[in-house]
Amino acid sequence: MLDSVKEYYGKTLTSSNDLQTNACCTDSSIPLHIKNIIGDLHDDVVSKYYGCGLVQPQQLLNTKILDLGSGSGRDCYILSHLVGEKGYIVGVDMTDEQLNTARQSIDYHMEKFGFSQANIEFKKGYIEKLDELDLEDNSFDIIISNCVINLSTDKEAVLKQAYRLLKPGGEMYFSDVYSNRRIPQSLIDDKVLYGECLSGALYWNDFHNLAKKVGFIDPRLVEDRPLSIDNDKIIEQVGELQFYSATYRLFKIEGLEPACEDYGQAVIYNGGIEHHEDSFTLDKHHFIEKGKVFPVCGNTYRMLNETRFSPFFEFIGNWNTHFGIYQGCGTDIPYSDDNSSGNASDDKSSSCC
Repeated sequence: MLDSVKEYYGKTLTSSNDLQTNACCTDSSIPLHIKNIIGDLHDDVVSKYYGCGLVQPQQLLNTKILDLGSGSGRDCYILSHLVGEKGYIVGVDMTDEQLNTARQSIDYHMEKFGFSQANIEFKKGYIEKLDELDLEDNSFDIIISNCVINLSTDKEAVLKQAYRLLKPGGEMYFSDVYSNRRIPQSLIDDKVLYGECLSGALYWNDFHNLAKKVGFIDPRLVEDRPLSIDNDKIIEQVGELQFYSATYRLFKIEGLEPACEDYGQAVIYNGGIEHHEDSFTLDKHHFIEKGKVFPVCGNTYRMLNETRFSPFFEFIGNWNTHFGIYQGCGTDIPYSDDNSSGNASDDKSSSCC
C-alpha cells in the first residue's frame, strides 16, 4: 500500500485541485499571522499541500520540530518562520517529487524570512522507520504531522517512534482523519479511498487506545470537524461510515493518570505567549482566560507545569488530597457533529476534560 500512496502523491496528484474529497483540505479558519506567512511561501509549496488541519501549536520560538510526512514543505516553512533562526525544523517524507518541491525552495524562504542561514532540512524516509534516520532519542520539542498518519500501514510504529524522539515534556501535535467505526478491509484495500485519506483512517477509540499503549496516556483533542464527501460514488462506497478531521496533542509525560483525577488544583494564565496574549487554549475543553483562576485536573496541571508552557502560568494547589474523578468526564465519541454540510451522525459529544 505504501507504493500506491507514493504513486498517488508523487504522480497522480499534481496539486490539491486533483483531490476527489475534502478529507485532505484544511478548514478556512486560519489565524491572520499564519495567513501572512503562507502569503510569503513559494507557489509550488502551497499548491502541493494536502493537509487537513492546523499544526502550529503555541510557544514555538527557538524550538526543534519534526514533521512526519512533510510533503511539499508548507507546514515546515510556516514553522521555520515561527521558530526563528535559532530554532530548527526537520521534515521527513517518502515521496521524491514532494521532497524535490520542498528542497528547491529552501534558499527562497530563508531570504523571505530574513534568515542568514537555513534552519530547515528535509530527509527521505518512512515515518514508521524513523530509527533508520540520523535522529537522536529525546531530541525534539515538538513533533507534528498533517493528514499523513492515516496513510501509514503501521500506525503503532509511527507513534512509538514519535514517543522515542520527543524530549520529556515535549508533545506530538498533529491533525489527521478518523472514523466513527472500524473500516472494513474491502475499503482499506481500495487504493483511491486510501490515497484520499479515508480508508486508512483509524476508528477514533482505537486511536485513543493505541496512543495510550505507546506512552501518550491522556490524548487531548484540540479541535475537530466532520468531513463532507462531495463525491456520490465515494459516499455510496463508505455507507454509514462517518469521517472527522481532528487535531490532537499528545504529551510525553511519564506517570499521567488514565483518567482525569481531581486534586483541587487550579492554574492562572499570566499571558506572554505570542499571538495568545489574552487566553490560552490547551484543548477543546480548556480555554483559559488571562488572569482568571481556572480549576484543572491533575493531568492538566502537569501538562502545563512540566512543559514549555510553565513560565506563563501560576500553579495553585498540591497533591495532598484526592477528591475523586474530575467532574464532567465521559467516554462517548469526542467529536462535534455541528456541520450542516457534513454527513455526520446525531450522536451527542461528551468527552473527558
